[in-house]
Amino acid sequence: MASFSGSSLLFSPSFLINTHTKSPTSRVSQICRATNTPKQNINIEDNISFDITRLHQYHNLNEKSSTFHSDKLFFVDHERKIEDVKHLLQSTAENNPTEGLVLVDAIQRFGLDSCFQEEIETILQQFYKTTNDCIYGLYTLHDVSLFFRLLRQHGYYISADVFNNFKEKDGKFRGKIRQDTRGLMELYEAAQLSFEGEYVLDEAANFSSKILQESVAAGHMDPNWSKMITNKLRRPYHKTIARLTEKDFFQDFQWEKTLRELAIMDLHKERSVYQAEVRQISEWWDKLDLANNLKLARNQPIKWYTWSMAILMDDISLSTQRVELTKSISFIYILDDIFNLYGTQDELTLLTEAVNKWDYAAIDTLPDYMKTCYKALLDTTNEIADKIYQMHGHNPIDSLKATWASLCDAFLVEAKWLASGNLPTADIYLKNGKVSSGVHVVIVHLFFLLGLGGGAIHLKDTSQLTSSVAAILRLWDDLGSAKDEYQDGKDGSYVECYRKDNEGLSVAEAQEHVIGMIENEWKSLNRECFCENHNLASSFKKASLNLARMVSVMYNYDDNQRLPVLEEYVKFMLFN
Repeated sequence: MASFSGSSLLFSPSFLINTHTKSPTSRVSQICRATNTPKQNINIEDNISFDITRLHQYHNLNEKSSTFHSDKLFFVDHERKIEDVKHLLQSTAENNPTEGLVLVDAIQRFGLDSCFQEEIETILQQFYKTTNDCIYGLYTLHDVSLFFRLLRQHGYYISADVFNNFKEKDGKFRGKIRQDTRGLMELYEAAQLSFEGEYVLDEAANFSSKILQESVAAGHMDPNWSKMITNKLRRPYHKTIARLTEKDFFQDFQWEKTLRELAIMDLHKERSVYQAEVRQISEWWDKLDLANNLKLARNQPIKWYTWSMAILMDDISLSTQRVELTKSISFIYILDDIFNLYGTQDELTLLTEAVNKWDYAAIDTLPDYMKTCYKALLDTTNEIADKIYQMHGHNPIDSLKATWASLCDAFLVEAKWLASGNLPTADIYLKNGKVSSGVHVVIVHLFFLLGLGGGAIHLKDTSQLTSSVAAILRLWDDLGSAKDEYQDGKDGSYVECYRKDNEGLSVAEAQEHVIGMIENEWKSLNRECFCENHNLASSFKKASLNLARMVSVMYNYDDNQRLPVLEEYVKFMLFN
């Protein structure tokens, strides 16, 4: 029963290896046993890009890079390219509105939309006014799908009924669109933004994915198209961190040279900021010295930072927010390890009571190995609350304390379940599991770090959004554990609880049920972000979506128990 931190990954030169072997026994014993097995002997030079000492070797290079980025000529060139793209947007939208939408989509995928928010909004608003009433029957499958996706992403009302125009009288999609590969790819992308009850989009997703998979399997397609389709089915744009598809765009998407150059310049600027933030996190973590006090616990500051980097990637200026959010995420991991690797039931009860009290005097009630961590949790959280007060004028310490207390309460419940060997029903497990996922801790810190909560917007307005993201993480994590070749579904996960509730159900059937649940939670999250909660800041909704998008990256293990997608992302964002 893992938290936000997921399966315990022991720190090695690469944090991308799952060192846990699984067994049919409780997760507590399984983790302890895995922890006591020899670590894989990995040459540190083979994984040098993930070694924190390597990042410090970038220091002199980054100073030069920083000087370069602050150079007047660099900024003049950067601003000139921004102006060039603005003119490109305007002229393309005027001369060919549909191609203008394609350009808007490309800008978003390159992660450049923050530079062109006004221009993009103007284009979409104009297109919506002139096109929405006559969209039925007037555009190709590709154009309608792209139009639908972009407008829904930006909060415009558009009915999924637009896709009924591509059906026969019998209610099935027309046979002739089976040959429209480009249109089917865009239809599949559009279907990812569905709400509950939009059955035409469920049909669209099933239909398009089936035809595209068959086309790839037939082997008659150009290899580049085959690769593009495979990547799209595996990582649909809406459910994937944008930068993960950026390389594909550099390779496969033919667009204006200016846009490519601007994207490269922006990425270089971002890398210098991100690398500086990682060094800041590393220095903070080393100063805490928790790695020496809790030697069995994880020591993965780069991985913890990667969550924050992805969550707040839409605004490079949010450096303080990324650093402070990483600190809170690190304690989710450490507390998870204390509950899983160290504590007896009595000790964990003492820790939970102490966190609920939030009192330095409670340190004396704790065993020695918990004292440093408990003090560091209080110190760090109080410092974060003070920084939020300095930035936004209100102190959220009561809300921050409450979310840490809820997390430890949920951890303790799971520890008792595992110790007793009596698993709850699937519904009870998931209700507690959404809390123990740690998502609520992240969302609450994120809410206040972004300056919300001081006015008409209240934390309670995020409850459904938080619930959906937490369920996505919990179910993804449990699904990955159940799929592990050593696991056989017996890990105290939702899969096991669901099979216990439904006698005779196979692991595969339970997994299919979980996949369906994840899809439904995405639909709920889509509604919260694109239809409901208009008072919530767009920055907060984008960050929450990015949190959900990172789940599949953080839990996408290959057959060797490595995380190749995460490895690709970290290398691309921080080192390449």
